[in-house]
Amino acid sequence: MSPNDGGPMSRNRLVAYVFGGGYLLIGVVGYLIVSDLLVTDTDKRLLLFEINGLHNVVHLLVGLALLGAARAGYRAARSMNLTVGATYLLIAVIGLFIANDNNDANILSLNGWDNVLHFATAAILLGVGRTEKDYVEGDRERDSTSIA
Repeated sequence: MSPNDGGPMSRNRLVAYVFGGGYLLIGVVGYLIVSDLLVTDTDKRLLLFEINGLHNVVHLLVGLALLGAARAGYRAARSMNLTVGATYLLIAVIGLFIANDNNDANILSLNGWDNVLHFATAAILLGVGRTEKDYVEGDRERDSTSIA
């Protein structure tokens, strides 16, 4: 259900809401554990994932971007899913080469589990963004009123 029109919600908006909320929550909890932006190797973990202050800021920004796009409508959600998905795919590939404690380029404290999460996030966001071409009438109406 769409929060404003009571009608069905597109998969792109739903996925953007779910991932946006998840990444926002990860960013907030991570920030409660590590808030120093300048320390790259903190030896702090959130479950299996290494974290640092800068990584937390990235999660907060990604979460807010996805939530904002989901709220804006189908087109914005689909565009943001594709953008964030492509970005996470790139980060996952780069992470394969830099995800260790001895690499000065690893400013986000990436580890192997981060790479797995980033590949999974990319696959889901890109998959939904690429496969859902049509959207429901409620989203069409919402998009047309938000453009005006």
